[in-house]
Amino acid sequence: MCQSGIGHIGITTVFYDFMCWRKRMAPQILVVDDDRDFLEIMKRRLRDLHFRQIYMEEDPFKAAALIEDGKQVDLALLDMTMPNMTGLELLNIIKHFSPVTECIIITAVDEARTAVTCLQKGAYDYLIKPVSKEDLALSIHRALEHKRLLDLRDIGKQQAVPRLKNREAFKEIDTTSNRMMRVLKEAELHAASDVPVLITGESGTGKELLARAIHQASPRRASPFTAINMASLNGNLFDAEFFGHTRGAYTGAENDRAGYLEYTHKGTLFMDEIGLLPLEVQGKLLRFMQDGRYLKLGTSADKYADVRFVAATNTDLENRMKKQQFRKDLFYRIRGGWLHLPPLRERKKDIPLLIRTFLSAHYDLDKGNFITPEAVKILINYDFPGNVRELKALVQSAANLAQGKPIAPRFLSESIRHRKQLKTTTLPSGMAPLASLKVVEKTHILNAYRQLKKNKSQTARVLGIGLNTLRRKLALYGER
Repeated sequence: MCQSGIGHIGITTVFYDFMCWRKRMAPQILVVDDDRDFLEIMKRRLRDLHFRQIYMEEDPFKAAALIEDGKQVDLALLDMTMPNMTGLELLNIIKHFSPVTECIIITAVDEARTAVTCLQKGAYDYLIKPVSKEDLALSIHRALEHKRLLDLRDIGKQQAVPRLKNREAFKEIDTTSNRMMRVLKEAELHAASDVPVLITGESGTGKELLARAIHQASPRRASPFTAINMASLNGNLFDAEFFGHTRGAYTGAENDRAGYLEYTHKGTLFMDEIGLLPLEVQGKLLRFMQDGRYLKLGTSADKYADVRFVAATNTDLENRMKKQQFRKDLFYRIRGGWLHLPPLRERKKDIPLLIRTFLSAHYDLDKGNFITPEAVKILINYDFPGNVRELKALVQSAANLAQGKPIAPRFLSESIRHRKQLKTTTLPSGMAPLASLKVVEKTHILNAYRQLKKNKSQTARVLGIGLNTLRRKLALYGER
Protein backbone atom coordinates (compact mmCIF):
# COMPACT_ATOMS: atom_id res chain seq x y z
CA MET A 1 0.00 0.00 0.00
CA CYS A 2 1.61 3.28 -1.09
CA GLN A 3 2.04 5.66 1.81
CA SER A 4 1.73 9.38 1.12
CA GLY A 5 3.09 10.58 4.45
CA ILE A 6 6.75 11.60 4.69
CA GLY A 7 7.45 11.96 8.41
CA HIS A 8 10.81 10.56 9.49
CA ILE A 9 11.28 7.89 6.82
CA GLY A 10 14.28 8.03 4.49
CA ILE A 11 14.43 9.77 1.13
CA THR A 12 14.58 6.45 -0.77
CA THR A 13 11.28 5.33 0.78
CA VAL A 14 9.73 8.74 0.17
CA PHE A 15 10.75 8.64 -3.48
CA TYR A 16 9.37 5.10 -3.92
CA ASP A 17 6.11 6.06 -2.25
CA PHE A 18 5.88 9.15 -4.45
CA MET A 19 6.32 7.03 -7.57
CA CYS A 20 3.50 4.72 -6.43
CA TRP A 21 1.28 7.71 -5.72
CA ARG A 22 2.24 9.57 -8.89
CA LYS A 23 1.26 6.72 -11.22
CA ARG A 24 -2.35 7.27 -10.18
CA MET A 25 -2.48 11.08 -10.51
CA ALA A 26 -3.05 13.34 -13.53
CA PRO A 27 -2.23 16.96 -12.58
CA GLN A 28 -1.36 19.61 -15.14
CA ILE A 29 2.11 21.17 -14.81
CA LEU A 30 3.48 24.33 -16.40
CA VAL A 31 7.28 24.76 -16.63
CA VAL A 32 8.67 28.19 -17.52
CA ASP A 33 12.41 28.73 -18.18
CA ASP A 34 14.30 30.67 -20.84
CA ASP A 35 16.90 27.87 -21.10
CA ARG A 36 15.69 25.37 -23.73
CA ASP A 37 18.15 22.71 -22.55
CA PHE A 38 16.88 22.98 -18.99
CA LEU A 39 13.29 22.68 -20.22
CA GLU A 40 14.17 19.44 -22.01
CA ILE A 41 15.82 18.09 -18.85
CA MET A 42 12.75 18.98 -16.77
CA LYS A 43 10.44 17.42 -19.34
CA ARG A 44 12.35 14.11 -19.21
CA ARG A 45 12.38 14.11 -15.42
CA LEU A 46 8.69 14.86 -15.15
CA ARG A 47 7.92 12.08 -17.61
CA ASP A 48 10.14 9.73 -15.60
CA LEU A 49 7.93 10.65 -12.64
CA HIS A 50 4.91 9.63 -14.79
CA PHE A 51 3.53 13.13 -15.34
CA ARG A 52 1.95 13.43 -18.77
CA GLN A 53 0.12 16.76 -18.91
CA ILE A 54 3.17 19.05 -19.13
CA TYR A 55 3.28 22.50 -20.73
CA MET A 56 6.76 23.92 -21.50
CA GLU A 57 7.29 27.64 -22.17
CA GLU A 58 10.48 29.64 -22.80
CA ASP A 59 8.78 33.04 -22.88
CA PRO A 60 7.43 34.18 -19.47
CA PHE A 61 5.11 36.69 -21.21
CA LYS A 62 3.44 33.86 -23.15
CA ALA A 63 3.11 31.88 -19.92
CA ALA A 64 1.52 34.89 -18.21
CA ALA A 65 -0.90 35.37 -21.13
CA LEU A 66 -1.85 31.69 -20.91
CA ILE A 67 -2.83 32.07 -17.25
CA GLU A 68 -4.58 35.41 -17.84
CA ASP A 69 -6.69 33.76 -20.55
CA GLY A 70 -7.97 31.25 -18.02
CA LYS A 71 -5.69 28.24 -18.48
CA GLN A 72 -5.96 26.12 -15.33
CA VAL A 73 -2.82 24.34 -14.15
CA ASP A 74 -2.28 22.58 -10.85
CA LEU A 75 1.42 23.35 -10.52
CA ALA A 76 3.87 25.85 -12.05
CA LEU A 77 7.67 25.43 -11.98
CA LEU A 78 9.20 28.87 -12.56
CA ASP A 79 12.79 29.92 -13.25
CA MET A 80 13.78 32.87 -11.08
CA THR A 81 16.05 34.75 -13.52
CA MET A 82 14.54 35.28 -16.97
CA PRO A 83 14.97 38.23 -19.35
CA ASN A 84 12.31 40.99 -19.20
CA MET A 85 10.28 39.21 -16.49
CA THR A 86 11.56 37.51 -13.33
CA GLY A 87 10.11 34.38 -11.84
CA LEU A 88 8.86 36.48 -8.92
CA GLU A 89 6.92 38.77 -11.27
CA LEU A 90 5.42 35.76 -13.05
CA LEU A 91 4.55 34.27 -9.66
CA ASN A 92 2.58 37.43 -8.80
CA ILE A 93 0.61 37.18 -12.06
CA ILE A 94 -0.19 33.48 -11.57
CA LYS A 95 -1.31 34.01 -7.96
CA HIS A 96 -3.50 36.94 -9.05
CA PHE A 97 -5.30 35.14 -11.89
CA SER A 98 -5.12 31.55 -10.55
CA PRO A 99 -4.61 31.56 -6.78
CA VAL A 100 -5.27 27.80 -6.59
CA THR A 101 -2.16 27.04 -8.68
CA GLU A 102 0.79 25.95 -6.54
CA CYS A 103 4.15 27.41 -7.61
CA ILE A 104 7.72 26.21 -7.12
CA ILE A 105 10.59 28.61 -7.86
CA ILE A 106 13.76 27.10 -9.37
CA THR A 107 16.99 29.11 -9.41
CA ALA A 108 20.76 28.78 -9.72
CA VAL A 109 21.33 31.35 -6.96
CA ASP A 110 21.20 30.09 -3.38
CA GLU A 111 20.17 33.20 -1.45
CA ALA A 112 18.15 32.95 1.75
CA ARG A 113 16.66 36.42 1.30
CA THR A 114 15.36 35.57 -2.19
CA ALA A 115 13.92 32.29 -0.98
CA VAL A 116 12.06 34.01 1.87
CA THR A 117 10.68 36.64 -0.52
CA CYS A 118 9.37 33.96 -2.90
CA LEU A 119 7.65 32.09 -0.07
CA GLN A 120 6.12 35.32 1.24
CA LYS A 121 4.74 36.06 -2.24
CA GLY A 122 2.96 32.69 -2.37
CA ALA A 123 5.47 30.17 -3.72
CA TYR A 124 5.14 26.76 -2.13
CA ASP A 125 8.83 25.83 -2.41
CA TYR A 126 12.22 27.09 -3.61
CA LEU A 127 14.66 24.69 -5.30
CA ILE A 128 18.32 25.20 -6.24
CA LYS A 129 19.73 24.08 -9.62
CA PRO A 130 20.77 21.41 -10.40
CA VAL A 131 17.64 19.76 -9.00
CA SER A 132 17.83 16.02 -8.30
CA LYS A 133 14.95 13.79 -9.33
CA GLU A 134 14.34 12.87 -5.67
CA ASP A 135 14.16 16.51 -4.51
CA LEU A 136 11.90 17.40 -7.44
CA ALA A 137 9.59 14.46 -6.72
CA LEU A 138 9.34 15.28 -3.02
CA SER A 139 8.66 18.98 -3.60
CA ILE A 140 5.97 18.27 -6.24
CA HIS A 141 4.36 15.64 -4.02
CA ARG A 142 4.09 18.05 -1.11
CA ALA A 143 2.83 20.91 -3.28
CA LEU A 144 0.07 18.84 -4.93
CA GLU A 145 -1.04 17.36 -1.61
CA HIS A 146 -1.16 20.88 -0.17
CA LYS A 147 -3.34 21.96 -3.09
CA ARG A 148 -5.72 19.04 -2.56
CA LEU A 149 -6.18 19.90 1.11
CA LEU A 150 -6.82 23.56 0.31
CA ASP A 151 -9.38 22.59 -2.34
CA LEU A 152 -11.19 20.46 0.26
CA ARG A 153 -11.19 23.33 2.74
CA ASP A 154 -12.54 25.79 0.19
CA ILE A 155 -15.58 23.68 -0.71
CA GLY A 156 -17.34 24.70 2.50
CA LYS A 157 -16.60 28.38 1.87
CA GLN A 158 -17.98 28.51 -1.64
CA GLN A 159 -21.41 30.02 -2.14
CA ALA A 160 -21.74 28.67 -5.67
CA VAL A 161 -22.49 25.00 -6.31
CA PRO A 162 -19.16 23.22 -6.94
CA ARG A 163 -18.60 21.67 -10.36
CA LEU A 164 -17.34 18.17 -10.96
CA LYS A 165 -14.41 17.74 -13.33
CA ASN A 166 -15.10 14.04 -13.81
CA ARG A 167 -18.85 13.94 -14.38
CA GLU A 168 -18.70 10.49 -15.96
CA ALA A 169 -17.52 8.86 -12.73
CA PHE A 170 -20.53 10.22 -10.82
CA LYS A 171 -23.15 9.74 -13.54
CA GLU A 172 -25.02 7.09 -11.53
CA ILE A 173 -25.75 9.59 -8.73
CA ASP A 174 -28.67 11.86 -9.67
CA THR A 175 -29.05 15.05 -7.66
CA THR A 176 -29.92 18.73 -7.90
CA SER A 177 -29.13 19.28 -4.22
CA ASN A 178 -26.39 21.80 -3.41
CA ARG A 179 -25.56 19.81 -0.31
CA MET A 180 -25.17 16.60 -2.27
CA MET A 181 -23.03 18.34 -4.90
CA ARG A 182 -20.64 19.48 -2.17
CA VAL A 183 -20.37 15.88 -0.98
CA LEU A 184 -19.67 14.70 -4.53
CA LYS A 185 -17.02 17.38 -5.04
CA GLU A 186 -15.29 16.35 -1.81
CA ALA A 187 -15.44 12.74 -3.00
CA GLU A 188 -13.84 13.73 -6.33
CA LEU A 189 -10.98 15.50 -4.55
CA HIS A 190 -10.40 12.55 -2.22
CA ALA A 191 -10.46 10.19 -5.21
CA ALA A 192 -7.23 11.71 -6.55
CA SER A 193 -5.23 10.51 -3.53
CA ASP A 194 -4.88 7.25 -1.62
CA VAL A 195 -6.32 8.63 1.62
CA PRO A 196 -8.87 6.21 3.18
CA VAL A 197 -12.45 7.50 3.02
CA LEU A 198 -15.27 6.90 5.50
CA ILE A 199 -18.82 7.28 4.15
CA THR A 200 -21.61 7.62 6.70
CA GLY A 201 -25.35 7.87 6.24
CA GLU A 202 -28.59 6.02 6.80
CA SER A 203 -29.29 2.71 5.11
CA GLY A 204 -30.27 3.17 1.47
CA THR A 205 -28.66 6.59 0.93
CA GLY A 206 -26.24 5.24 -1.70
CA LYS A 207 -22.99 4.69 0.18
CA GLU A 208 -21.78 1.88 -2.10
CA LEU A 209 -22.76 3.91 -5.18
CA LEU A 210 -20.59 6.77 -3.92
CA ALA A 211 -17.74 4.37 -3.16
CA ARG A 212 -17.88 3.06 -6.73
CA ALA A 213 -17.88 6.64 -8.03
CA ILE A 214 -14.76 7.40 -5.98
CA HIS A 215 -13.10 4.36 -7.54
CA GLN A 216 -14.14 5.42 -11.04
CA ALA A 217 -12.85 8.96 -10.44
CA SER A 218 -9.50 7.66 -9.21
CA PRO A 219 -6.47 6.54 -11.22
CA ARG A 220 -7.22 3.02 -9.89
CA ARG A 221 -10.36 2.69 -12.02
CA ALA A 222 -8.76 0.09 -14.34
CA SER A 223 -8.13 -2.22 -11.36
CA PRO A 224 -10.69 -4.20 -9.31
CA PHE A 225 -13.35 -2.69 -7.06
CA THR A 226 -14.20 -5.21 -4.34
CA ALA A 227 -17.19 -4.74 -2.04
CA ILE A 228 -17.30 -6.65 1.27
CA ASN A 229 -19.95 -6.85 3.97
CA MET A 230 -17.72 -6.62 7.05
CA ALA A 231 -20.51 -7.73 9.38
CA SER A 232 -20.32 -11.22 7.85
CA LEU A 233 -16.64 -11.72 8.74
CA ASN A 234 -16.16 -13.39 12.09
CA GLY A 235 -12.80 -14.30 13.55
CA ASN A 236 -12.62 -17.64 11.72
CA LEU A 237 -13.56 -16.26 8.31
CA PHE A 238 -11.56 -13.03 8.32
CA ASP A 239 -8.08 -14.49 7.74
CA ALA A 240 -9.23 -16.85 4.99
CA GLU A 241 -11.37 -14.26 3.20
CA PHE A 242 -9.09 -11.25 3.57
CA PHE A 243 -5.66 -12.83 3.31
CA GLY A 244 -6.45 -16.00 1.33
CA HIS A 245 -4.89 -19.41 1.90
CA THR A 246 -2.57 -21.95 0.35
CA ARG A 247 -3.37 -25.57 -0.45
CA GLY A 248 -3.53 -27.63 2.74
CA ALA A 249 -3.60 -24.60 5.02
CA TYR A 250 -6.54 -26.22 6.82
CA THR A 251 -8.83 -29.19 6.39
CA GLY A 252 -10.71 -28.90 3.12
CA ALA A 253 -8.34 -26.37 1.53
CA GLU A 254 -7.58 -28.25 -1.69
CA ASN A 255 -6.31 -25.30 -3.74
CA ASP A 256 -4.61 -21.97 -3.32
CA ARG A 257 -7.10 -19.14 -2.96
CA ALA A 258 -6.52 -15.42 -3.37
CA GLY A 259 -8.01 -13.32 -0.59
CA TYR A 260 -9.68 -9.95 -0.99
CA LEU A 261 -6.36 -8.13 -0.60
CA GLU A 262 -4.52 -10.12 -3.25
CA TYR A 263 -7.45 -9.94 -5.66
CA THR A 264 -7.86 -6.17 -5.18
CA HIS A 265 -4.15 -5.32 -5.57
CA LYS A 266 -3.87 -1.79 -7.08
CA GLY A 267 -7.64 -1.40 -6.80
CA THR A 268 -10.22 -0.23 -4.24
CA LEU A 269 -11.57 -2.27 -1.33
CA PHE A 270 -15.02 -1.14 -0.16
CA MET A 271 -15.71 -2.23 3.42
CA ASP A 272 -19.45 -1.91 3.98
CA GLU A 273 -20.85 -2.01 7.53
CA ILE A 274 -17.38 -1.43 8.97
CA GLY A 275 -18.98 -0.54 12.31
CA LEU A 276 -20.15 -4.14 12.74
CA LEU A 277 -16.74 -5.74 12.17
CA PRO A 278 -16.06 -7.97 15.20
CA LEU A 279 -13.67 -6.38 17.66
CA GLU A 280 -11.33 -9.40 17.69
CA VAL A 281 -10.33 -8.92 14.04
CA GLN A 282 -10.21 -5.11 13.91
CA GLY A 283 -6.55 -5.21 14.97
CA LYS A 284 -5.67 -7.43 11.99
CA LEU A 285 -7.25 -4.97 9.59
CA LEU A 286 -5.46 -2.06 11.26
CA ARG A 287 -2.10 -3.82 11.04
CA PHE A 288 -2.46 -4.30 7.29
CA MET A 289 -3.59 -0.70 6.75
CA GLN A 290 -0.43 0.51 8.49
CA ASP A 291 2.15 -1.22 6.30
CA GLY A 292 0.34 -3.04 3.48
CA ARG A 293 1.76 -6.46 4.45
CA TYR A 294 -0.01 -9.64 5.50
CA LEU A 295 0.45 -13.39 5.86
CA LYS A 296 -1.49 -15.75 3.66
CA LEU A 297 -2.77 -18.76 5.59
CA GLY A 298 -0.42 -21.69 5.20
CA THR A 299 2.76 -19.69 4.58
CA SER A 300 5.19 -17.63 6.64
CA ALA A 301 6.25 -15.38 3.74
CA ASP A 302 5.12 -11.76 3.85
CA LYS A 303 2.89 -10.64 1.00
CA TYR A 304 2.26 -7.05 -0.08
CA ALA A 305 -0.88 -5.45 -1.49
CA ASP A 306 -1.42 -1.91 -2.73
CA VAL A 307 -5.06 -1.29 -1.81
CA ARG A 308 -7.10 1.89 -1.40
CA PHE A 309 -9.75 1.65 1.36
CA VAL A 310 -13.25 3.10 1.35
CA ALA A 311 -15.39 2.21 4.38
CA ALA A 312 -19.08 2.81 5.06
CA THR A 313 -21.42 2.54 8.00
CA ASN A 314 -24.88 3.57 9.16
CA THR A 315 -23.98 3.00 12.81
CA ASP A 316 -22.71 5.57 15.30
CA LEU A 317 -19.00 4.75 15.49
CA GLU A 318 -18.41 7.25 18.26
CA ASN A 319 -20.97 5.48 20.43
CA ARG A 320 -19.45 2.09 19.61
CA MET A 321 -16.02 3.41 20.60
CA LYS A 322 -17.40 4.56 23.95
CA LYS A 323 -18.74 1.05 24.48
CA GLN A 324 -15.35 -0.36 23.44
CA GLN A 325 -16.91 -2.12 20.48
CA PHE A 326 -14.80 -0.28 17.90
CA ARG A 327 -11.11 0.60 18.13
CA LYS A 328 -10.25 4.29 18.19
CA ASP A 329 -7.01 3.77 16.30
CA LEU A 330 -8.88 1.99 13.50
CA PHE A 331 -11.48 4.76 13.41
CA TYR A 332 -8.85 7.44 12.93
CA ARG A 333 -7.13 5.32 10.29
CA ILE A 334 -10.24 4.81 8.13
CA ARG A 335 -11.44 8.39 8.58
CA GLY A 336 -8.88 10.05 6.33
CA GLY A 337 -11.71 11.71 4.44
CA TRP A 338 -15.23 11.77 5.90
CA LEU A 339 -18.27 12.02 3.63
CA HIS A 340 -21.81 12.10 5.05
CA LEU A 341 -24.73 11.34 2.73
CA PRO A 342 -27.95 13.15 3.72
CA PRO A 343 -31.19 11.13 3.91
CA LEU A 344 -33.70 11.46 1.08
CA ARG A 345 -36.17 13.36 3.29
CA GLU A 346 -33.60 16.19 3.43
CA ARG A 347 -33.28 16.40 -0.37
CA LYS A 348 -36.93 16.28 -1.46
CA LYS A 349 -36.21 18.13 -4.70
CA ASP A 350 -34.29 15.08 -5.92
CA ILE A 351 -37.35 12.81 -5.73
CA PRO A 352 -38.86 13.74 -9.18
CA LEU A 353 -35.39 13.38 -10.76
CA LEU A 354 -34.89 9.96 -9.16
CA ILE A 355 -38.38 8.83 -10.18
CA ARG A 356 -37.55 9.69 -13.78
CA THR A 357 -34.29 7.74 -13.58
CA PHE A 358 -35.90 4.65 -12.06
CA LEU A 359 -38.70 4.64 -14.65
CA SER A 360 -36.38 4.97 -17.65
CA ALA A 361 -36.39 1.18 -18.15
CA HIS A 362 -40.21 1.03 -18.15
CA TYR A 363 -41.33 4.10 -20.15
CA ASP A 364 -40.36 6.29 -23.07
CA LEU A 365 -39.62 9.33 -20.96
CA ASP A 366 -39.49 11.68 -23.96
CA LYS A 367 -43.22 11.18 -24.45
CA GLY A 368 -43.92 12.17 -20.84
CA ASN A 369 -47.11 11.11 -19.06
CA PHE A 370 -45.43 8.26 -17.15
CA ILE A 371 -46.58 9.29 -13.66
CA THR A 372 -49.42 11.51 -12.50
CA PRO A 373 -48.88 14.68 -10.44
CA GLU A 374 -50.97 13.15 -7.63
CA ALA A 375 -48.63 10.16 -7.39
CA VAL A 376 -45.57 12.41 -7.39
CA LYS A 377 -47.08 14.49 -4.59
CA ILE A 378 -47.68 11.40 -2.47
CA LEU A 379 -44.09 10.29 -2.94
CA ILE A 380 -42.67 13.74 -2.16
CA ASN A 381 -44.69 13.89 1.07
CA TYR A 382 -43.41 10.50 2.21
CA ASP A 383 -40.37 10.43 4.52
CA PHE A 384 -38.71 7.32 3.01
CA PRO A 385 -37.04 5.68 6.03
CA GLY A 386 -35.37 3.36 3.51
CA ASN A 387 -34.16 6.37 1.50
CA VAL A 388 -33.25 6.06 -2.21
CA ARG A 389 -33.30 2.27 -2.11
CA GLU A 390 -36.91 2.33 -0.87
CA LEU A 391 -37.97 4.91 -3.48
CA LYS A 392 -36.51 2.75 -6.25
CA ALA A 393 -38.35 -0.34 -5.02
CA LEU A 394 -41.67 1.53 -4.68
CA VAL A 395 -41.46 3.13 -8.12
CA GLN A 396 -40.44 -0.07 -9.92
CA SER A 397 -43.19 -2.02 -8.16
CA ALA A 398 -45.73 0.60 -9.23
CA ALA A 399 -44.45 0.40 -12.82
CA ASN A 400 -44.96 -3.36 -12.83
CA LEU A 401 -48.57 -2.90 -11.66
CA ALA A 402 -49.28 -0.06 -14.12
CA GLN A 403 -48.35 -2.23 -17.13
CA GLY A 404 -47.41 0.72 -19.34
CA LYS A 405 -50.08 3.09 -18.05
CA PRO A 406 -49.09 6.28 -16.21
CA ILE A 407 -48.40 5.56 -12.56
CA ALA A 408 -51.38 6.79 -10.57
CA PRO A 409 -51.85 6.73 -6.77
CA ARG A 410 -53.72 3.42 -6.97
CA PHE A 411 -50.52 1.70 -8.19
CA LEU A 412 -48.52 2.83 -5.17
CA SER A 413 -48.23 0.77 -2.03
CA GLU A 414 -51.31 1.00 0.18
CA SER A 415 -49.15 1.84 3.18
CA ILE A 416 -47.87 4.91 1.30
CA ARG A 417 -51.28 6.01 -0.02
CA HIS A 418 -53.03 5.76 3.31
CA ARG A 419 -50.22 6.58 5.69
CA LYS A 420 -51.51 8.37 8.71
CA GLN A 421 -50.50 11.93 9.37
CA LEU A 422 -48.77 12.56 12.68
CA LYS A 423 -51.28 13.65 15.30
CA THR A 424 -50.76 17.15 16.62
CA THR A 425 -51.34 17.89 20.25
CA THR A 426 -53.93 20.57 20.96
CA LEU A 427 -52.26 23.34 22.95
CA PRO A 428 -54.01 25.36 25.67
CA SER A 429 -55.70 28.53 24.48
CA GLY A 430 -53.23 31.37 23.98
CA MET A 431 -50.14 29.14 24.09
CA ALA A 432 -47.69 29.65 21.24
CA PRO A 433 -46.81 26.61 19.06
CA LEU A 434 -43.81 24.67 20.29
CA ALA A 435 -40.88 23.61 18.13
CA SER A 436 -39.86 19.96 18.16
CA LEU A 437 -36.89 18.89 20.27
CA LYS A 438 -34.99 18.11 17.07
CA VAL A 439 -35.47 21.67 15.78
CA VAL A 440 -34.53 23.18 19.15
CA GLU A 441 -31.33 21.11 19.28
CA LYS A 442 -30.37 22.10 15.73
CA THR A 443 -30.99 25.81 16.41
CA HIS A 444 -29.02 25.71 19.66
CA ILE A 445 -26.03 23.93 18.13
CA LEU A 446 -25.87 26.21 15.08
CA ASN A 447 -26.22 29.35 17.21
CA ALA A 448 -23.35 28.24 19.45
CA TYR A 449 -21.23 27.21 16.47
CA ARG A 450 -21.65 30.57 14.73
CA GLN A 451 -21.24 32.65 17.89
CA LEU A 452 -17.94 30.88 18.51
CA LYS A 453 -16.83 31.75 14.96
CA LYS A 454 -17.16 28.15 13.76
CA ASN A 455 -14.49 26.83 16.11
CA LYS A 456 -15.53 23.17 16.39
CA SER A 457 -13.34 22.26 19.37
CA GLN A 458 -14.55 25.22 21.42
CA THR A 459 -18.18 24.64 20.41
CA ALA A 460 -18.01 20.97 21.47
CA ARG A 461 -16.59 21.95 24.87
CA VAL A 462 -19.23 24.64 25.45
CA LEU A 463 -22.07 22.28 24.48
CA GLY A 464 -20.61 19.40 26.48
CA ILE A 465 -20.62 16.94 23.58
CA GLY A 466 -17.89 14.99 21.78
CA LEU A 467 -16.08 16.62 18.88
CA ASN A 468 -17.04 13.77 16.51
CA THR A 469 -20.69 14.08 17.58
CA LEU A 470 -20.57 17.79 16.76
CA ARG A 471 -18.97 17.13 13.39
CA ARG A 472 -21.61 14.54 12.52
CA LYS A 473 -24.47 16.87 13.50
CA LEU A 474 -22.95 19.78 11.57
CA ALA A 475 -22.68 17.53 8.53
CA LEU A 476 -26.38 16.67 8.93
CA TYR A 477 -27.15 20.40 9.04
CA GLY A 478 -25.12 21.05 5.90
CA GLU A 479 -22.36 22.90 7.79
CA ARG A 480 -18.65 22.28 7.24
